[in-house]
Amino acid sequence: MLTQRSRYALRALIFIARTNGVAPVPISMIAADQKLPRKFLEAILLELKNGGLVTSYRGKLGGYRLARPAGQISFGEIIRQIEGPLALVPCVSVSAYQRCVDCFEESTCVIRKTMIEVREQTANILDHTSLADLSIDHAAA
Repeated sequence: MLTQRSRYALRALIFIARTNGVAPVPISMIAADQKLPRKFLEAILLELKNGGLVTSYRGKLGGYRLARPAGQISFGEIIRQIEGPLALVPCVSVSAYQRCVDCFEESTCVIRKTMIEVREQTANILDHTSLADLSIDHAAA
């Protein structure tokens, strides 16, 4: 399930992408437009900054801009930064694999086989959906 933290991150980045990167977007503007709690948004944007997805600028005209063009930032990258691996079970994770403690044999586990397909389809959709794809649609996120 997508957490509130991830939804807020996606909404904030879509909003920033829609500004076309002309000037840094103040956090107060993002919070007001998207109706997000400012303190929570500050923590999320700091995490996104540490992950290299946004850059911040200080001062009166400061704010946030995307670190790369919107077409180069995927939903998958954003969600992985906030949530971690996309896999629903650890034995199918690409980046954080762990054998399931209650698994008898991975090679014959039907749950694992299904979860691999779920992870692959989910990753395919999220990794091929960029901020640019959704920033064009001006409907509310």
